Amino acid sequence: MKPEAFHPLARLLHWLMAVLIVAMLFIGVSMVSDLSLRHPLLIELHKATGLALLVLVLLRIALRLTLPHPPLPRDLPTLQRLAAGASHLVLYALMLAMPLLGWAMLSAGGYPRPLQLPAIAPHDLQLYAVLRQAHGWAGYLLFATVVLHLGAALMHALVRRDGVLRSMWPGPLRRSD
Repeated sequence: MKPEAFHPLARLLHWLMAVLIVAMLFIGVSMVSDLSLRHPLLIELHKATGLALLVLVLLRIALRLTLPHPPLPRDLPTLQRLAAGASHLVLYALMLAMPLLGWAMLSAGGYPRPLQLPAIAPHDLQLYAVLRQAHGWAGYLLFATVVLHLGAALMHALVRRDGVLRSMWPGPLRRSD
């Protein structure tokens, strides 16, 4: 039997990661748009938060694969059902790729890594340039995917009123029907 809501730990991770990801997107855009904002503390915060997000997304993927989760509404059109599945795969892929690209970028550039993590790419400035560009483009794609995800959540909450947003809402679940 499928639950009506996501496991409380899954909901906690979802909202914690949502806040951290939005913060990281703003920090990242600020760092590249204004060189005066490349303060060492901001860069270290970006690295540490990226590492935390990598750990959290691995935990989140493990929970998603092991815990039962509520089904999509039965009356959801097939195209929307496929779009929901595809967008979640893209979100998970980007949440995993972003910190790995950042880690590889730091490794290739010869920069210090948080917690003195080992290098995962060879020291190569051409590779660094490619990884930096990939990290930036993946950030824009993540932003667009998050906006799409938010739009879909609002559509479920305000237009369809089908309980999808309620199933991931933090805190106690209250039925509105």
